[in-house]
Amino acid sequence: MAEDMNVADPRLYREDAWRPHFARLRQDDPVHRHADSPYGPYWSVTRYADIMKVELDHGTYSSASELGGIQIADQAKGSELPNFIRMDPPRHTAQRRTVAPIVAPSNLANMAGTIRERTVAVLDGLPRNETFDWVDRVSTELTAMMLATLFDFPWADRRKLTHWSDVAIANVEDADAVVKSEAERMAELMRMAEIMEALWKERAALPPRFDLISMMAHAEATQNLPLREFIGTFGLLIVGGNDTTRNSMTGGLIAIVENPGEIAKVQADAALLPSLVSEIIRYQTPVIHMRRTATRKTELGGKAIARGDKVVMWYVSGNRDEAAIDQPERFIVGRPKARQHLAFGAGIHRCVGDRLAEMQIRILWEEMLKRDLAIEIAGPPVRLYSNFIRGIRSLPVVIRA
Repeated sequence: MAEDMNVADPRLYREDAWRPHFARLRQDDPVHRHADSPYGPYWSVTRYADIMKVELDHGTYSSASELGGIQIADQAKGSELPNFIRMDPPRHTAQRRTVAPIVAPSNLANMAGTIRERTVAVLDGLPRNETFDWVDRVSTELTAMMLATLFDFPWADRRKLTHWSDVAIANVEDADAVVKSEAERMAELMRMAEIMEALWKERAALPPRFDLISMMAHAEATQNLPLREFIGTFGLLIVGGNDTTRNSMTGGLIAIVENPGEIAKVQADAALLPSLVSEIIRYQTPVIHMRRTATRKTELGGKAIARGDKVVMWYVSGNRDEAAIDQPERFIVGRPKARQHLAFGAGIHRCVGDRLAEMQIRILWEEMLKRDLAIEIAGPPVRLYSNFIRGIRSLPVVIRA
């Protein structure tokens, strides 16, 4: 196995050129040790079954911030931004339990009408016969609206939320990044913390309400967060509420324009809508990887993993694993077990907002199908320079009237 196969190179994802590298790893060395990389030595886990083994064994494979966290790049000592996805039980359990009710099934049902009203307003406000950016006008706007609702954040300032998400995930080595250094990133996140702290103090002084800020301000597990954990927790909730949905809304449009026969299936049978949503999310796989750190000696895929080893689960590869998914490189609506993909993770760290993301995407496509919009892609997507988020920064489209 050639050591020059650097699957962590962000250029692979900006250029959308990652597939053959992972196909080779899955075939030749599915649990592969990269002895020398810009991120230090690490293991690449590329098959679905092996990724699930890591996900479901949180005792052996830790997410803890103090061990390096959840990304291939270590957080510098002393500059960690802990949050519950970067924790192991019991702290992870207590903090996750605080925010989980906002995306419980009963509350999702209550939010569905509002999401639909906003989706309708966005779609009906789009221009006809002129080029516009789908990411800005649809994907980012709808996720900004949803985030503002979840936080009960000032409506006029809702785009600050998606901006902070961009800041949190930016690769500062990218010439087009929204921040150009770690110091600039931290300064932006401190401004976020100041605004959130003011809202937090207001909510803490009032009876509990059903928004994320109030819920955390009144919960024992989260009401006294240290500053860096406060920043990390809000960063997590904003990124988690933004990136999966926003990038799946855009990636899904590309997949459907390229595969018109698949949307025709849904037009003929609305019962296939949930399958469409799951296939969009699998096919896009907005989170490229998650990292764990081994807490003890173990074995994975026939390889000896040492205590302290960095183990990287490549979700983009697991969701293209021929051994787990039939014809994984094809976009197929109606495939068996469509929801059993890795885009939301698995186990105790499975995305807490998975059902909300699915509902937002489902409502978007329900309303688009009602309008029978003739959407043409007017140019190539601009993809994010990142090995963590498989993002799409812009996508020019035209709706023909």
